[in-house]
Amino acid sequence: MGRILEETHPDAHCELNHEGPLQLAVATILSAQTTDQRVNEVTPKLFARYTSAADYAAADRAELEDLLKPTGFFRNKTDSLMKLGQALIERHGGEVPGSLDELVKLPGIGRKTANVILGNAFDVPGITVDTHFQRLVRRWEWTAESDPVKIEHAIGALFDKRDWTMLSHRVIFHGRRVCHARKPACGACTLAKLCPAYGTGPTEAAAAAKLLKGPRARELAVAAGVDPDLVPAKAMVAVEEDAALGAA
Repeated sequence: MGRILEETHPDAHCELNHEGPLQLAVATILSAQTTDQRVNEVTPKLFARYTSAADYAAADRAELEDLLKPTGFFRNKTDSLMKLGQALIERHGGEVPGSLDELVKLPGIGRKTANVILGNAFDVPGITVDTHFQRLVRRWEWTAESDPVKIEHAIGALFDKRDWTMLSHRVIFHGRRVCHARKPACGACTLAKLCPAYGTGPTEAAAAAKLLKGPRARELAVAAGVDPDLVPAKAMVAVEEDAALGAA
């Protein structure tokens, strides 16, 4: 299944736009309880205004809250970013550390967020157990664990460490584009023959193809042996993510 996911989603990547560890840390904190798309709409102006840990530490609370308002829970997120900036200055000379132990001690950064930062900003392999990842690996019966940390360790034991970061992206991509929470596109899924949950969603090609999402939706249909013309044009515009991605 891991090999098929690699073939299915060659474009898998972190969908939070960022340049460097600090921007990724900020974007990941903001992604709690909202979509990556919404975060990416907010961060260009945010990153232009706040370019360093010192900027966040010294931020005007009202101004920062106003910028973050579209992401939801903006008061808590403002508090997290200001405290993060202060902690980075006090403990790490204003730089984001590159170790899990140090990252999880920072305000607003839990284990999930830390693994996102490590894998995508420092090339340190990590498994990101977000909402999509958790439900898919359980749906596929890769693990029966429900605790995110136990899931991380269980899946880590199944794959080479060097593959952890990209595996996370591929699973998340599949969850957003094919294997949806309520109605997965079973009949247009490349994992159909191996999936123990096949049949959870429609298995008929025409119905399943309509559920594929993202700019490569028709390519995904072809990969699953389905007529790409069955994929509606609107499915290719953007990926509609699950609204709540879970806390950091």
